[in-house]
Amino acid sequence: MVLFTIIDSLMPQTIKPCNIPDMLKNSAVKIEMLFPGGKSKALILSFDDGRDADRRLVKLMNKYGLVGTFHLNSNKLGTKNYLTREEVRDLYRGHEVSVHSVNHPDLTKLSKNEIVYEVAEDRRELERLTGGLVRGLSYPFGNYNDTVVAVISGLGIEYARTVKDTYGFDIPDNFLEWHPTIHQFAQAFNKPGDTVNDNKELAGFYRLVDNFLKTDNLALLYVWGHSFENDSPGGRWAKMEKFFKMVANNPDVCYTTQIALVDYIHAFKNLKFTVSKSMATNLGSIDVCIKINSNFFLIPASKTVVL
Repeated sequence: MVLFTIIDSLMPQTIKPCNIPDMLKNSAVKIEMLFPGGKSKALILSFDDGRDADRRLVKLMNKYGLVGTFHLNSNKLGTKNYLTREEVRDLYRGHEVSVHSVNHPDLTKLSKNEIVYEVAEDRRELERLTGGLVRGLSYPFGNYNDTVVAVISGLGIEYARTVKDTYGFDIPDNFLEWHPTIHQFAQAFNKPGDTVNDNKELAGFYRLVDNFLKTDNLALLYVWGHSFENDSPGGRWAKMEKFFKMVANNPDVCYTTQIALVDYIHAFKNLKFTVSKSMATNLGSIDVCIKINSNFFLIPASKTVVL
């Protein structure tokens, strides 16, 4: 049986149900992805290293119903100022754990064999500690080159984050060179005692977050950093909580881990459409939401939908 579904609760009252004959008059029908739940915005929070300040950060995120992606150096776990191996599974329950290399070296300075060791062994140990799949990576120091990208792509790594802030809300074309939107608090606190720059950067950070919340376009806000940065002077934990309050409990925002969004984007790209764009089939296992002109459709997993 063919299934037809429109997400009525997501359709603005001013938008009328799709008139299929009118749609088919235009051979260049525009099909746009929406985030899970038919939402127009998505938020990724990404933190590196696995330092002991992650305990406080995860507790704060859980308080506001936020999820994060945490990139860990497995060989540093159990050492001074780092988490223990024993707490990893429970602490990050409901969040994503991802590769950051075994020892946090500059991967661009290593041989191919050394890159394989740093990435594959970190992945192996993190999978053992979490009891689940680990499929993403954050480049140590943000450094990468063509050799690093080629090697990690053969090690089960499906995305890799850099530290090249874009200050934009676009989804990258290449998941192995995933540039985030902005570092936590932008470039504030880079120079001790420079309160003028700190205030300027903080204002810019919160302004960008506000722009994200107000935009009508499909938008991904990707904020990255380190939990231990908040232990430094400047009331940073309070500023982080202010940011969390700004973005939490918003019905237009999809709160997602990075790997969950990767899977969803692949599911969207794998949708099959008839030439007339009047029918779509979802061969995958993830429900996908799309927009055609001003109309919203849910394409359930393993279903065919008349549009």
